[in-house]
Amino acid sequence: MPIPENESSTVIVVLKGYPRLSETFIAQELLALEQRGLNLSLVSLRHPTDKSTHPVHEEISAPVNYLPEYLYQEPLRVLKSWWKVRHRPGYREAWAVWRKDLRRDLTSNRIRRFGQALVLAAEMPEAAKTIYAHFLHTPASVARYASMIAGMGWSCSAHAKDIWTTPEWELREKLADLDWLVTCTSVNAEYLGELSADNSKVELMYHGLDLTRFPEYVSRSYDRDGTDLKAPVEILSVGRAVAKKGYDDLLTALAALPQELNWRFVHIGGGPLLGDLKAVATKLGIADRIDWRGALPQREVLAALQSADIFVLASRIADDGDRDGLPNVLMEAQSQKLPVVATNVSAIPELVIDGETGLLVPERNLAAMTAALMRLCAEPALREQFAEKGNKRLRELFDANDLIGKLYKKLHAPSDETRGGRKT
Repeated sequence: MPIPENESSTVIVVLKGYPRLSETFIAQELLALEQRGLNLSLVSLRHPTDKSTHPVHEEISAPVNYLPEYLYQEPLRVLKSWWKVRHRPGYREAWAVWRKDLRRDLTSNRIRRFGQALVLAAEMPEAAKTIYAHFLHTPASVARYASMIAGMGWSCSAHAKDIWTTPEWELREKLADLDWLVTCTSVNAEYLGELSADNSKVELMYHGLDLTRFPEYVSRSYDRDGTDLKAPVEILSVGRAVAKKGYDDLLTALAALPQELNWRFVHIGGGPLLGDLKAVATKLGIADRIDWRGALPQREVLAALQSADIFVLASRIADDGDRDGLPNVLMEAQSQKLPVVATNVSAIPELVIDGETGLLVPERNLAAMTAALMRLCAEPALREQFAEKGNKRLRELFDANDLIGKLYKKLHAPSDETRGGRKT
C-alpha cells in the first residue's frame, strides 16, 4: 500500500516543458510516484507546444506552475519575486554563484535561469521540502539557484543531451552542490561519477517501461518477407527529427535496399529537420515508399508498433556531442514483440543484445544498416526469434513499476536532514 504523504512534505519537480509527447518516461515516473503517495508540485520552464497529450498526462493530478518562459513577458512577476526573496539568507549565495556562472556563460539563457529561479523560490508552496529536476542543464540550473535561495536541498535526474552538451566545469559544480543524482544509463553514470568529487552521489537507475500500458501483443504475425507486391514489409521508426537520431543516414540505408524488395517506411515524430528529411527522401527516389505521420499520442504509436514488421533507430553522436541515452521507443517496440535494428550508440547495447534480442550496427555505417534491414526483411523466423527474446528480457529487467521504488525512497527521505550543505 502507498505511504500517504502529509502536507508538510511536497516535492517540487522542475521540468523543461510539460506535458511533452516525447517525454513519456517522465510522465510515467510522475504518475508512479503519485500512486505511491508522494505529493508533487510541477514547475515547467516552458509552456506545452504539442497539440495533444498522452493518456498518462490526464491521470497526473499534480498542479503545474509555468514560470516566465522569457523574462520580458512577465517583468512584474519577476520583480515581485525578487522583492520577496531578496532578504532571505540564501539569496546572497545564489546571487554570487549565478554571477560566477554568468562570467563563464554570458548568455541571455543564463540570465533567464536566474529570473526563473527567483519566481520559483518566491512562489514555492510552504509544504515544499526538496527540489527535484529532470535534466542536468537548464532545469538543474534553475533548481540549483532556487534551492540556495529557499535553503533546501535539490537532486536531479540526468538523461542524454543535458549531460553531453553541458561543459565539464558546470557539471562538476552542480554535482558538488546537489544531494544525489540518478541517470538512466551506465555510460552516463560512469562519466558523471568521474566528474563528481563524491561518486556515491551518482546512481544508475533505468527508467524502464510501464508495462501495464504496454501488454504483450499476442496477435503478431511474422509472414511478410518483401516478395509479395501486395504485402510490403513495414519498417517503423519513432523519434524526433534531430541530428542525433540519424534519420538522414537511415534514409540513405533504406534507398540502398534491393529494388525487388517490397518495403515501406513509417516515421512518427516531429522535429526541426523534418522538412529537410522529406527533401532527402525525394532526392533518393524513395518518397513514395514513406509515410510521414508527425507527432502522435501514445495510443496511435502503439497501433503503429503493432502493425509494423521491423523497428529501426539509427542513433548517432551529433557534432555537438548530443546523443541518445536509452530510448524508450526501443522498449516500447520490444514490448509489442517487434524486432529491432539499432546502432550501438550510448546505452542501446544495455537493452538490445546483438544477435540475440535484435541487431546492432555501428553508427553511421550505412552499409551495415542496409544489410541488417535486408536480413530481417528476408528472414521472418529470425524476426520472431529476436522479438520473443527481446520481449522476455524487457519484462524481466526493465519493468518501470519495479524500478520506481528506488526513486520513491530517495524522494520520500525525511525532510529534516542536512542536504547539499544546507539545512532543510
